[in-house]
Amino acid sequence: MTAPGTAPDDDLPARTPRVSRRVRHWLAGAGVATLAAVLGITLAVRGGATPACAAPPTGNAVHKGKASFYDAGRSGGNCSFPGPPADRLYVALGAAQYSGSAACGSYLQVSGPKGTVRVMVMDQCGGCGPSKIDLSTEAFTRIADRSQGIATVTYRAVVNPPLDGGLTFRMKGGASRYWFAVQVGNHGNPLRSVEAKGPGGGFRKAVRQSDNHWTIEGGIGPGPYSIRVTDVYGRQATATTIRMVTKQVQRSTATLASASPTPGNSPAAPPTPSAAPSPTATESAAPTATVEALAGAAGLDAPRC
Repeated sequence: MTAPGTAPDDDLPARTPRVSRRVRHWLAGAGVATLAAVLGITLAVRGGATPACAAPPTGNAVHKGKASFYDAGRSGGNCSFPGPPADRLYVALGAAQYSGSAACGSYLQVSGPKGTVRVMVMDQCGGCGPSKIDLSTEAFTRIADRSQGIATVTYRAVVNPPLDGGLTFRMKGGASRYWFAVQVGNHGNPLRSVEAKGPGGGFRKAVRQSDNHWTIEGGIGPGPYSIRVTDVYGRQATATTIRMVTKQVQRSTATLASASPTPGNSPAAPPTPSAAPSPTATESAAPTATVEALAGAAGLDAPRC
């Protein structure tokens, strides 16, 4: 089809050299390829695809950028949490640092003109580039005047943030003995992997989904389950007696955030795991856990672009 206002090839003036059929076909092919590339990029952006060069903030790297603010209400954001943290100090990251939910549940220390605040990654910011973050209103007012709208900030990962309690587990609605889908919470550091097993079986690796759930196709039986969680620094914890009860938060005594190796440094030997505290009468139904640090574990690989 000829574009409006443009004469077809056969109507070109005689003085204009005719383009050979082979060259025209090459140009057409190049145009289609270019169009496909543009459409592919557009669809990827609209679909929330993870950029090829993507990773959550980790280690000691300091990032410089801009911060705006928003209110998620009672939503748990793209990370699918039951709701925002109790202190309402949270942040949404651009697609590259959100990294397909890999940043969910980790913490950042953000510094601005007025001060510093610790925030939990809870959401993806659709309009944020690599150096832009979107803070909760409560967090923004800790580091800048709300009237500014946008503030210049620096931010970095909080490694091994102090947390109340141990890991939590929440089975996704629709999960069953035939389809395992769990969300891990209260882990502090970004997670590298989640594995699970049912009675009498071995650990199977779960696949991270963009909604911050870890799934195993085909399921691993009715439970109860043992779930082994590893963070990006090599810290590992295993919780047991996790039940197939959907949409309910199950708390454990396992924790990844204590006595963990410093990012970039490997300990000579893993510390001896300490015994989990004995549950009180009100905790008797809570999952049990073991914790260990892996020797020689490195931090999350930096993106290579």
